[in-house]
Amino acid sequence: MLARGREFLQRKGLEEFRLDAELLVSHALGLGRLDLFLQLDRPVVETEVVAARELLVRRAKGEPVAYLIGEREFYGRGFEVGPGVLIPRPETELIVDLARDWAKQTLFPSGGARVLDVGTGSGCLAVTLALELPGSTVDAIDVSEPALNRALANAARLGADVSFHRGDGLGPWRSETARFDLIVSNPPYIDPGHAGDLAREVRDHEPVEALFAPAGDPDHWALRLMDQGLALLRPGGVLLIELGYDQAPRLRERMAERGVEGKFHKDLGGHERVLELPSLAS
Repeated sequence: MLARGREFLQRKGLEEFRLDAELLVSHALGLGRLDLFLQLDRPVVETEVVAARELLVRRAKGEPVAYLIGEREFYGRGFEVGPGVLIPRPETELIVDLARDWAKQTLFPSGGARVLDVGTGSGCLAVTLALELPGSTVDAIDVSEPALNRALANAARLGADVSFHRGDGLGPWRSETARFDLIVSNPPYIDPGHAGDLAREVRDHEPVEALFAPAGDPDHWALRLMDQGLALLRPGGVLLIELGYDQAPRLRERMAERGVEGKFHKDLGGHERVLELPSLAS
């Protein structure tokens, strides 16, 4: 069944046909990927064949694998995802790496940092940071109710203590100062005019509000977080913002106009993926 699944997806033109088939068939059989290979000679029943066939057909029509199996791995942990929730990307793990490096160099009187995740989506950043930075207090906010429901479920399943809030942007903290040590965000940064450049599974299935920048300005959220978020940082704090693969050069110019300096960190593909901004407080 696995071989036929691979061949089917390959004929349909899917680039990751091998991995997709393995994930979908193992899910239909109720097995992990490793167990699938250990039990290749395992007899299958008709209901399993039907379930696998349905998943493969839906994948061939463009549905994301993560939605079909209900999960995507992020920083070594499985996060529940589904329609209406942005699927976690490997590039976003760079924010966690940077946050951990920053935390190692920073001493907190209480032993942990105060963290805010803006636009939490599945909760992958908030939950991961709560688990990777022990003793920290983590808040997360999102405007989407479906996303918050998933984030709550992920936090509960993974044993992370996170306070979730529904609201836009910085929400109830917008007018406050010096409240957080670390603010992170993976905001919408894709130009709507470039929607045609996206893979069909992304363009047709993932939530547009989590993908596309408001007002057609890819820098909208980075600038908004810059203008409003830096004041929320305590002395020694940092703001980490994920960027589009080609966003940094233009954003660097707009930052210069504001007199703001920051550091751009590259992902494994060599793209300047995360902007790090230090606290204005001293």
